[in-house]
Amino acid sequence: MTSMSLAAVFWIGLHLIVAGPLRLPLVETLGERNFFAIFSLLSIAGLGWFVVAYRMAPWVPLWPTIPALGWLTFVLVFVGFLLSVAGSGPMNPTTTKPLRMIENKLPVYGITRVTRHPRLCGISLWAIAHLLVNGHLAALLMFGAVLVTTLNGMVSIDRKRRRALGALWNEFEAQTSRLPFAAILTGRTRFELAEFHVWQVVLAVTFFSGIFWLHGVIGPSPLWAVWP
Repeated sequence: MTSMSLAAVFWIGLHLIVAGPLRLPLVETLGERNFFAIFSLLSIAGLGWFVVAYRMAPWVPLWPTIPALGWLTFVLVFVGFLLSVAGSGPMNPTTTKPLRMIENKLPVYGITRVTRHPRLCGISLWAIAHLLVNGHLAALLMFGAVLVTTLNGMVSIDRKRRRALGALWNEFEAQTSRLPFAAILTGRTRFELAEFHVWQVVLAVTFFSGIFWLHGVIGPSPLWAVWP
């Protein structure tokens, strides 16, 4: 469990410290592109470390899992894929891509009507789904660490965008929400099905199916969550 704990510390430190207070001085030294490249490589290495340590970790049960939640897990993971795919488009101002402006405003369009952090919300749902059906210490360290960093990422991005864009971001933030569908339910915006595309669903289904298959190849089949 030592390796698993160190992997969790590495992951949290990378995303909360390196991408937090150390980001600005590192960008000034390395440049934005080099920092992003190194950070991405370290993140991939962190994920690899997690996978290897997870497979070697001893079984330390923490809470009982409920087989009926297996179906909910499938739904949450698929919705997570949908959010991530839809959030990769140019209309999402919380990504690292250049901001897309319409009439000198950040557009509230498509997935940002649902949540202004679609990719981070998608990863959060993935982590929560896995915690529902894996009630042991290694799962808590891995998926819990990912969940902590994605939730912190939403707050951090909002803070940075607010500081950099001022009133422009405040207007966008007032019409959107971190929590999916919260802005729609509170009447700050409305859901527009026409702003979504079939290819997004097709791509999400393709990714979901491919990861589902790969999961059973390199580890236990996800079907155990439904039929243990």
